[in-house]
Amino acid sequence: MRVNYLKGVLLTLTLGIPHAALAETGIEDIRAELTALRNDYEQRIADLEQRLAVAEQNARQASASSQSSGSMPRNTGAEFNPAIGVIFSGSAWNYSGNPENLAVQGFPFGGEAGPITEGLALGETELILSSNVDDKFAAMLTAALAVEDGEAVVEIEEAWVEATALPAGFGAKFGRFFSGIGYLNNKHAHSWDFADQPLPYQAFLANQLRDDGIQARWLAPTDTFIEIGAELLRGGAYPSAGADNNGFGSYSLFANVGADAGTDSSWLAGVSLLDASPINRASGDEDDPFLFSGDSTLMTAQFVWKWAKDGNWKDRNLILQAEYMRREESGIYEGAGLSPQVYDNDQTGWYAQAIFQPVSRWRIGARFDALSSDNPGDAFAGTALAAPLSDPRRITIMGDWANSEFSRLRLQFTRDESGLEDDNQLGLQYFHSIGAHGAHTF
Repeated sequence: MRVNYLKGVLLTLTLGIPHAALAETGIEDIRAELTALRNDYEQRIADLEQRLAVAEQNARQASASSQSSGSMPRNTGAEFNPAIGVIFSGSAWNYSGNPENLAVQGFPFGGEAGPITEGLALGETELILSSNVDDKFAAMLTAALAVEDGEAVVEIEEAWVEATALPAGFGAKFGRFFSGIGYLNNKHAHSWDFADQPLPYQAFLANQLRDDGIQARWLAPTDTFIEIGAELLRGGAYPSAGADNNGFGSYSLFANVGADAGTDSSWLAGVSLLDASPINRASGDEDDPFLFSGDSTLMTAQFVWKWAKDGNWKDRNLILQAEYMRREESGIYEGAGLSPQVYDNDQTGWYAQAIFQPVSRWRIGARFDALSSDNPGDAFAGTALAAPLSDPRRITIMGDWANSEFSRLRLQFTRDESGLEDDNQLGLQYFHSIGAHGAHTF
């Protein structure tokens, strides 16, 4: 078809131009016009083929798996059972100082919190399997494949079953899952806007709270989005530990409200509460950690505003986001050379960020995060639990490019003033996904 079309154009041009004019114009001019026409034609075909490939991939992915607020679709029989997806990640990171010295005074981190691996490093590779079990249940498994101390390890991030046929707007899931507290907690690392979590999440939740338990939700039958939820957790993961109360060690409550604001904007606000009873919760140095036993309560509040002109999210959009956290702990600290001491202290943290996509595929963003602590008392003077002289804080900027929704490259710079010494950090990060993968929540 392309050849016949070009021949027709050439014949029309040749017959429609007198020979004298043709001689004056010159054969080279006609050849140049023909070349330009051919290039334009081929470029349009290439653009259409690319759009078709992306549309087909989107359709396959949407058909195979869709996850919104923890819910999953029913299989149509056209996709694999279960749907399978893999997410690849890695980074190249540089610090101006020694990352092993980046401890935050007054906030010894626990769990997986801490600086990004220095140098070239393979991140977690996520293997995701999801499917409906039958007409009343759906299930999802996320396994993280990583390298720790030179050895490959496999960790179950999520393994839960969800009841999909409960009446009156109720929903429930049980197994291992990311808690619904806060805004960022239940989002996988590949969907974060920055390479790392804000300081409050690192200090209070060891990046993310993931535990075994039961979650119940209720979605109100109103035009305004209203969701109320509760969780009963084992209490084996930071900020809890020890699975107190015979394996019913912590619980959480959360509520979210949101709505559209015209055709361009939408918003979401929420609050949550986490109550835990840690037993010998470890933090700080892995070889000689602090151990905390007592009561821990975390309260959060968040607000998110999203804007896109005429609702066209792909071309241009803006996201404004902020969270505030307050932790109250009372109990006994010991270990790391510290004899058992009574600890009763309140700490707070917050972050605010803006992500702007000026054109399709490109985004830029900035984040400011900070922590604050009361004085836990003279008994902790000179230890990593003493209050910092000034509030720990960081400023982070990033820019990323996504060739499609399945691949992303990110460049990030951080001015870190949270430790005893200031540090400048520069890094490059990548994410690529294949196979089925659920849609991200708001």
